[in-house]
Amino acid sequence: MSESAPYQVMPPLSADDYAALEADIVKNGVLVPVEYDENGNILDGHNRVAICESLGLVDWPRFVRKGLSEEEKRSHARSLNLARRHLSSAQKRDLIETQLRETPSLSSRAIAARLGVDDKTVLSVRGKLEATAEIPQLDKTVGADGRERRKPIRTMFVPDRANIPELKKVSKQIRAEEQKARHAVRSDLATQIAARQDASPWWRAAGGNSGKAFPVIYADPPHRFETYSAVTGGEKSADNHYPTMSLDDILALGCPAASVSALFLWVTDLANGLRIMGSWGFVYKSFWAWKKLYPGEQAGTGYWSFDNCELLLIGTRGDFPAPLPGTQPIKCTDHPVGRHSRKPAFFAEQIDRLYPDMPKLEMFQRKESLADGDVRLAGQWEFWGNQAGRPEGEAA
Repeated sequence: MSESAPYQVMPPLSADDYAALEADIVKNGVLVPVEYDENGNILDGHNRVAICESLGLVDWPRFVRKGLSEEEKRSHARSLNLARRHLSSAQKRDLIETQLRETPSLSSRAIAARLGVDDKTVLSVRGKLEATAEIPQLDKTVGADGRERRKPIRTMFVPDRANIPELKKVSKQIRAEEQKARHAVRSDLATQIAARQDASPWWRAAGGNSGKAFPVIYADPPHRFETYSAVTGGEKSADNHYPTMSLDDILALGCPAASVSALFLWVTDLANGLRIMGSWGFVYKSFWAWKKLYPGEQAGTGYWSFDNCELLLIGTRGDFPAPLPGTQPIKCTDHPVGRHSRKPAFFAEQIDRLYPDMPKLEMFQRKESLADGDVRLAGQWEFWGNQAGRPEGEAA
């Protein structure tokens, strides 16, 4: 074993074996990856590297073994070569002797398992070394039950250049599967937490009789607005369509959300929407936008601009999972304007698609949203509001 090759634990290949290995590499390339430690030292494959360098090759498949001690590196190199090379009995005994000198406290069975040889052979070699006082004669050895206790070996595979694109694909697939598994666990946990929580105080204060807490809340608060003109603005006032609430009342109302949950909140004013979200106990994360498609020349209302878009703010409590990468909708989508205050079913459909197994509550449901048969009624939705569940034309 030289300083330049500290883990070259095997005797050199014969001239015939070296020539056969060289011919195989010329024909097929390096089929067995060269193994390195994290410092770039070769653990296994010295002859393969020497042949590649003599042929002018600069790239070959690699494994990097991490976290091994010096003794473990040498032991690992021996086990690989014992399993692969055709060694004479004398050569095998030499390797076993070297291993016993390094780790005399390991049981014969543990060393046999590590090197891939028969434990009776190790026991025989041990007896010889103990008799000549080359290793101590121990009353007890580690792993006397035959099981080797050692930390697992961390590995990293470095392929040749031609296979790097394939490795990237595999890595991406592994990450996606891991993300999907983590998302499923977090989603299921949010549902379980909500099922164990009691929201009875909120429901009693809001005039309901349920005690459920929800992991997903979809809300469209009935804001009250002052109009500049009773003649031009009165017909557009929300008070002509449903009972409205002041901002203070909406802030004080809150919602029956679980400690791990998400809020999807329609807002007519960004600043007030963020105030509501914070007052209800949520941290703002993002938003979706509805670009309104008005018929004819109509362009919406507004003081500083004609409002042709509306925002659905998204906030969370606790460790609520964001959508899986690649499944989230685009931020702004176009939808026609319908009856007063009616929101496109698209947004509730997206919530249902992203969190299909979670119970969801729509707050302030309008009777207008039921007029044409809303898709979200088929999902795990419940509804709250003084018009919830009543089709258009039925008195509130």
